[in-house]
Amino acid sequence: MTDLVLIFEKAFVVGHDWGAVIGWHLSLFRPDRLKGLIAISVPYFPRDPVAKPIEFFTGNFGDEFYISQFQEPGRAERAFARYDYLTVMKKFLMINKTDPLVAPSGMEIIDYLQTPAVLPPWITEEELQVYADKFEESGFTGPLNYYRAMDLNWELSAPWQGAKVTVPTKYIVGDKEIGFDTYGTREYVQGDTFKGLVPDLEVVILEGGHHFIHEERAHEVSQEILTFLQKLSVD
Repeated sequence: MTDLVLIFEKAFVVGHDWGAVIGWHLSLFRPDRLKGLIAISVPYFPRDPVAKPIEFFTGNFGDEFYISQFQEPGRAERAFARYDYLTVMKKFLMINKTDPLVAPSGMEIIDYLQTPAVLPPWITEEELQVYADKFEESGFTGPLNYYRAMDLNWELSAPWQGAKVTVPTKYIVGDKEIGFDTYGTREYVQGDTFKGLVPDLEVVILEGGHHFIHEERAHEVSQEILTFLQKLSVD
């Protein structure tokens, strides 16, 4: 991301999940370097002035919530190691749950997630193997450290308390996204609070879309991205 900002004076940014989180914060920190943001699945949530993220998540969803489980260094890595990399990819990319990812007491989240017997038509075994090969090279600690740094990032972002995202933004989400109804995300992204925090905002909700909607509904998501880019390019 830093290299791209150095190369391009202004850029469009598209991010899914943690990529969306990074995009939201880049929009906060350096709005002068962005032409526009497309955030997929994860909306912008304002920084809580009091509660740290892990305190919030554990307090609301318990110790077996996936983010809570990921906090202890090495724990998730050891649990994931019981499976081959392709199986781990299948377990995560095929998630179709709409409720919070909370494992039963004493069970690791990776063991709780099911391994599909048949792949959906929007992804192939070969495509999943590409992801598996990349993680076999790098391991899972780097990605898991994003979760472990949530409280640190909360502390570092204190100077932007109450700041708004002023960059032109399109937010894309499926109505079967994890926690979309359980977390109250639907009401939030369709309500005045979200639009108050992100004044130049367009919200697109794709019916039947799950968490990995950019894979599952690739054509529709691509069209939404292109429409947004074309609109801003004309403006």
